[in-house]
Parts: sequence; structure tokens; C-alpha cells
Amino acid sequence: MRIRLIFSLKNKGAYLPFHHQYILAQFLKGLIVKGGREEFFNYNYFNFSGLKGQTKVSRSGLHYYSSLVTLVLSSPNEDFIDYLLEQVFATPKIELGNLVISPEYTEQETEPELETSNKFVCISPLVLLTPSFNDESGKRFINPDSDEFSDLLYESTLTRMERSGWYSQEQMESFYKFQVVPDMNYVNKLREQQKKFARIYSVYDMDVKYEVRGYTLPFTLYAAPEVQDFVFKCGLGAFTHKGFGMLDLANHGHNQRTEPYKFKREGFIPYKSHERQKPQEGEGEQGTEEA
Repeated sequence: MRIRLIFSLKNKGAYLPFHHQYILAQFLKGLIVKGGREEFFNYNYFNFSGLKGQTKVSRSGLHYYSSLVTLVLSSPNEDFIDYLLEQVFATPKIELGNLVISPEYTEQETEPELETSNKFVCISPLVLLTPSFNDESGKRFINPDSDEFSDLLYESTLTRMERSGWYSQEQMESFYKFQVVPDMNYVNKLREQQKKFARIYSVYDMDVKYEVRGYTLPFTLYAAPEVQDFVFKCGLGAFTHKGFGMLDLANHGHNQRTEPYKFKREGFIPYKSHERQKPQEGEGEQGTEEA
């Protein structure tokens, strides 16, 4: 299930760093531990987007000016999602970087029918490699139209699916068809405009800082429907539980596919729908180092 968690912004004009997945990851991890359910302390089968809203760019980062900002949470485990949302709504004032926000209500995205071929966009950076301590390999650039790009995503996806225990051995053996085909017209257009689609991002694991290369680009995934469903709900690539590799369907009717979910602040009156900003194709936060 995919839930949109909508916050009201209390200090318009405040900013977050261009890449703020690590801030969101630390915040969500703190809530997971605070709730006290140990079975979720190391639960990794969830994913989340960057914080979406109407923004302006400065040297400091992304300045938010919309009345509402949105975080998309996703997991196949409804119990985990509800547990996390309970902790969020038990925190009426939340400080993320320089932003002060308050949880207001939630929406559930209606599940799309996924085919054996789907075009996705990244609504958070896609990471291919998991580095080890004092290792620079996680920053290595890999050409999106290379076999290695697709093969690394295949290996990480199948490993995570097998570890989940949700699929039989026969099913796992049937998932051998897997190919990621990036939209190279989009990539080449960015290159011509001297814009970036691959950047270096910071990620923290066990209090250790790593630097990894993340990609934000549209691509088509050819795989079994079960594999498509897994990456749509759990993310694609490495560090998905830290907010990397969140996908959305390209060219999907964004405003017509939600319904109210069970969490809402009492007495809250929703703002007009135009207050919210939908993710744009290939959207991602700024970083350092161009591909």
C-alpha cells in the first residue's frame, strides 16, 4: 500500500537541503524505535519519497512555500504503515531541518494494475551500489544504458525478494526475466542542457556516513507482475528503507487515484487541492558531482 502523508507547513520559506532523504530517514527511524514494537526496529520493507511541495531554490537548499507538504510512504505491510502513522500523529510539532510541520491527514493511493512492462519515474534517487566502510565504490558512475546498470538492479531486487520469504522457490526461479531500459532521450536531453541526472548523496547506516551515487531518470522495467509490484511498494535498488529508489508510474493521472485513509487530525479542514505539488518526471533533489 502507498500512503500520502500530508503536513501543514508552519513557517513558509523555511528550507531543507537539496538532498534530505537522510533527514527523513533519521526522523522515521526515531519514530519506529519510539513506538516500542521491536519487530519493526529493523524492518526494511518500506520506502518513502522526498518531501514534496511548492519550492524555490537558493544556495541554502529548497525553500518551501506551499501551505501543505507531502511525504509518500509505501510498504506491503499495512500493520507497519499504521504503526508508523500512529507515531507521526502522536507528534503534533515536527522539526525537519529548518522546517516546522504538523501532520494533518492521509490519503491512500489506489493500486494500479501493473503489467509485465511499465514505465516508471524516480521520485527519490535510485542507488545501485552498497558501499563498505572507507570505500569509494558506491560513488562510481554506471552508464544507464549499460547491462551492468540493469544487472545490479536485478541482483539487488531478487536478493531482497528472496530474503522477504514471501515467494516460493518456484516463483523465485520464474523471475529470471528482468530488464531496466532507461529513457535515453530524456538522459541525452539533460546532458545537452548540462543538467544532472546522477549525483552524489549522503546516507547514514549504523551512524556511519557513506556517499553513494543516485540517479533520477525515467525508465521502463520489463519483469514479472510480482516483481513489478514488489519494487512499486518496496522501492528499487539499494537503501530503499532509507528513502532511495521510490518509483511512480509515468504519465499516471496523479490527482484521480487517491482515497481518504484512516489518519486525520481532528478538526482539520483540507486546503484546496492546488496547494499540493505533484512530483515531476525525473524529479530529484540537487547534489554534488555531475555524471
